Amino acid sequence: MIINQLQTKTYKKIIHTHLYETIAYLLSKEIEFAIVCHTDFVQFDPPLPKAFMEEFKETIMFILSGYTYRSIELEEDQFTFEAGFGSENIGSLVTLPLLAIQQIYLGDELILINQALPDKEEKHLLSAKNSMEALLKNPENQKLLKKKKRPQ
Repeated sequence: MIINQLQTKTYKKIIHTHLYETIAYLLSKEIEFAIVCHTDFVQFDPPLPKAFMEEFKETIMFILSGYTYRSIELEEDQFTFEAGFGSENIGSLVTLPLLAIQQIYLGDELILINQALPDKEEKHLLSAKNSMEALLKNPENQKLLKKKKRPQ
């Protein structure tokens, strides 16, 4: 299948750079946009109720505007923002690898398509990074991680 030819490291690097630079440009111009993502790679902190998760399909669209837009953080390998879900507006920090973004829209206009998929390892690395950040937020845990001086 032709799409499988786009799952190489070389193509993934190209599209990763394109995604990063496109999003960085939109943010620099303060242009609100929407993204369509592979649901399997999206993480929510705190986790959303099971009822919400069961409604998600293979992809999910996020419209990044208002507070959600202002909360965006673009890093080299991941994209995060805060969003509210449902009529109760349940808040969660949404985190995903850049390659999980399949499409970017400006209004109704599709401006970017990504056929590459994140590596399965990216999901695990994302989980580990978020777990470590959560661990380090607790001052008690930071004490445990400090190196002990060895007696001489």
